[in-house]
Amino acid sequence: MIPNELFHVLALLKVDGVGDIVAKKLINHCGSAEEVFKSKRQQLQSIDGIGDMLLKKLKDKSVFEKAAKELQFIEEENFNVLYYQETAYPEKLKHCIDGPTLLFSSGNFDLNTRKIISIVGTREVTSYGTEFCKKLIEDLAIFNPIIVSGFAYGVDIVAHKAAMDNNLQTIGVLAHGLNQIYPKVHKKYVAKMEENGGFLTEFWSNSNPDKENFVRRNRIVAGMSEATIVIESAEKGGSLITANLANDYNRDVFAVPGRISDKFSQGCNDLIKTQRATLMTSAADLIYNLSWELESKPTKSVQKQLFVSLDNDEQLIYDYLQKNGKQLLDSIAIECSFPIFRISSILLNMELKGVIRPLPGKLFEAI
Repeated sequence: MIPNELFHVLALLKVDGVGDIVAKKLINHCGSAEEVFKSKRQQLQSIDGIGDMLLKKLKDKSVFEKAAKELQFIEEENFNVLYYQETAYPEKLKHCIDGPTLLFSSGNFDLNTRKIISIVGTREVTSYGTEFCKKLIEDLAIFNPIIVSGFAYGVDIVAHKAAMDNNLQTIGVLAHGLNQIYPKVHKKYVAKMEENGGFLTEFWSNSNPDKENFVRRNRIVAGMSEATIVIESAEKGGSLITANLANDYNRDVFAVPGRISDKFSQGCNDLIKTQRATLMTSAADLIYNLSWELESKPTKSVQKQLFVSLDNDEQLIYDYLQKNGKQLLDSIAIECSFPIFRISSILLNMELKGVIRPLPGKLFEAI
């Protein structure tokens, strides 16, 4: 982003009463942030929702001093800035009316060329939630998704670590400026995350991890992703806010069920019960619902395929596909007498073994 335009965008965002929605409305109307400050009062008054009070506040010269200070910090620390009008800005977040005008980032990632999913949940994750999260990311690794979370205790850090263990890009969305890390105990993960992933925030360098910032942070986590997965959650919590935001943005939401007596399964069970989330029992549920397909598939030799071990269910499906050729997932389920949630899991395992391959339109064929 050109420093002069960044300077004026920063200044505009510091005007009292100008949030992301108003800032983008002004910029879109005037053509640039600089032109907003140069425009005459009469021109700005013609914009819907811009009143006399805001016009007076646009004359506040102190915002330029604040903008200059933040711009200096950005340049000295060599942080990246993602502007909502640029291609580097998360594509899905562009379609959220309240998406941040600016995002500050550190690390090494490309948010617009890959599958992106968010994984959220309680800070008091159980062994059940931990193991499910690890297995989920391990099974999804073949699709090379970016894993997004909030870099907090519990499910967040489990998801980030599992992504790194599987050589996947992972993004931590922060509720404070890039000049600090919260919680401090997670500083030990920063360098490795920035090697293949990194951090995003909308907050300036003087922003602390205040309670209200976490709610604002959650809209980025939900908005930038194709789907949000809630691993474990109590009846109330930040992860449920993220799930509701994802629903508002028309994103897919998945929740992992648990026993009705478990405190940290109540939130997930309620999401499923009220149809605000799709039940998730394995990676296959997400793959099926999002219609994910492998971008590239390794070539497997005939000799290797001859010695693949299939269980009885897999052999039944393989024989059916060998006999009938390309078949829809629903047809396979009906003809082989399996429920949809079960057939999705079996097909994923067979795909990983290299004996079948998915085709566009939820078709499968034997190799």
